[in-house]
Amino acid sequence: MNTLTIFLISVGLAMDAFAVAITQGAKFHQKLNFALKIAIFFGFFQFIMPVLGWLVGIWFENIINGIDHWLAFIILAVLGVKMIIDDFSGTKQDDNQRFDNKILTALAIATSIDALIVGASFAFLKSPIFLLAISAGVIAFIFSLVGALFGQGLKFLVGEKIKALGGIILIIIGLKILLEHLL
Repeated sequence: MNTLTIFLISVGLAMDAFAVAITQGAKFHQKLNFALKIAIFFGFFQFIMPVLGWLVGIWFENIINGIDHWLAFIILAVLGVKMIIDDFSGTKQDDNQRFDNKILTALAIATSIDALIVGASFAFLKSPIFLLAISAGVIAFIFSLVGALFGQGLKFLVGEKIKALGGIILIIIGLKILLEHLL
């Protein structure tokens, strides 16, 4: 995969973390140490989850060889649609919820499950994982830092539907992978 595609996948994957960072930044005091804490957690999990997914994908490679491009398309499309549906469902977190390391870890894992699955799709496509892992981690770190620091302002500027953009990007990347293998 080329660098632009990896970058776009990383941006798509970072949208969940970005959206959560915005909401958390809007809910809590916008201090630099709080923003860095969110960015480190989200960046770390966005880095490690694709690698774990890739390793799992390698184990199942022989079983699904030949349909890998379809699996990558389906996985990315389903994740994209899920992100769009989740974004428009309007589920909100409890504002009184205490923000501690357990909650931050749960949020970081929840926002990086899609990165785990994308990592598996990279294994199916026999694509190297480390550029994606590094890119996803760095972009998630940056997006989360910005989102936490400027939660109120960014929420006002881009609105509530930022995760939908990430979902659309994942669907487009899935279509691109499918078309590359079919044509």
